[in-house]
Amino acid sequence: MNNNIFENVDPETIIKKALLVGLDTGEEADFDRSIDELKSLAEACGKKVVGIICQKASDVNKAWYIGTGKVAEVAEYAKDCEAEEVIFDNLLSPSQIRNLTKAIDLPVLDRNRLILDIFALRARTRESKIQVETARLKYMLPRLVGIHEGLSRQGGGSGALSNKGAGETKLELDRRHIEHRISELKRELEKVEDSRNTQRRLRDKSSVPKVSLVGYTNAGKSTIMNHILEMYGSEDDKKVLEKDILFATLDTSVRLIDKNDKRPFFLSDTVGFINKLPHDLVESFKSTLMEVKYSDLILCVVDYSDENFKEQMKVTADTLTELGAGDIPILYVYNKADRCNMDNLPKIYNDSIYISASNDEGIKELTELIQKLTYKDHREVTLLFPYSNGAEMSDFCNNAEVLSVDYLEEGVRVRGISGSKLIKKYDIFISKTN
Repeated sequence: MNNNIFENVDPETIIKKALLVGLDTGEEADFDRSIDELKSLAEACGKKVVGIICQKASDVNKAWYIGTGKVAEVAEYAKDCEAEEVIFDNLLSPSQIRNLTKAIDLPVLDRNRLILDIFALRARTRESKIQVETARLKYMLPRLVGIHEGLSRQGGGSGALSNKGAGETKLELDRRHIEHRISELKRELEKVEDSRNTQRRLRDKSSVPKVSLVGYTNAGKSTIMNHILEMYGSEDDKKVLEKDILFATLDTSVRLIDKNDKRPFFLSDTVGFINKLPHDLVESFKSTLMEVKYSDLILCVVDYSDENFKEQMKVTADTLTELGAGDIPILYVYNKADRCNMDNLPKIYNDSIYISASNDEGIKELTELIQKLTYKDHREVTLLFPYSNGAEMSDFCNNAEVLSVDYLEEGVRVRGISGSKLIKKYDIFISKTN
């Protein structure tokens, strides 16, 4: 029986048969939706769902999560449908995983472990791989007893990490090895974060507005970015991965959208959110998700065709609050509206727009709305730059909509439209006369 948490499954070549188990205690607003989502997560991880068993109970069984009678039923049904593993729709304690594994005689996973495995499959860049490995190790640490059998045996003195003293168990050695690895990964991630922070400071210095795409996984964020890039991006802009699967995108990608009208903006695509997203995963990905915190505008992308879109919007709002981005202006983008028999797209109502990104319906209007909102504090201003301040004048002209330039005896007079941030930066050059 293999419970190695680092075993990666390639969903394109290996399919594992999985039995899903849920416990309805009445605390979840929509239990059926949670089970449907668990099924989608399992399929996204390359598993074939061969059965679903649910139980209603007033409380969680501390030792087994579900009732003891139901445990026997799960074990019997798993054997009948030839399941290779059992997945529970909630976080299980280390003791629950240990007890269930012995009783069912199959590998037992919980929802958190399943999401972590999906992230491990999707990780492509060095940063995302570090983030995922860190989260998986933190998940593994308190579950060592349940993952390995016979860890009470005494460990030897050989290996990369020797015993601290006679009598140290293999469990203690494994725990120390994992803690050491987490420290190594933390140092590596800090180096990557320094590079990301440098790039962010350069974008901040440019005074170009920053816009972030956020939302539930598979709502269409990457599709929107790619279609905006097709319409307005430069030849050097690279598209992001666009696929109809959960968590297709893990890495935050930032692209410059420039329509050649002096109203450019940076657009970032972030990892999607989901209900019960593991806390360790949010913590590990905070450096990536921090791009959202420094946005001037957030595009909350909603799958309008999903009957649970309101609950998904709440999950997104809660995650933004956890990231410290709850007060940033939001534009709600209701995507896939064509699937709801909504004609004559796009439709714009106050802070909301209904579009169909895959059909290019509303991309142009969405981009114009982004510009309108991110440039609403812009005003016309006239500045007089002495000839000795050519660098400052060049920076202003590169980041403002220049209306006119006049070369006078005392300097260069520039009339342009700019945001308050850039105007404040060069307020000492503001001309008192026209």
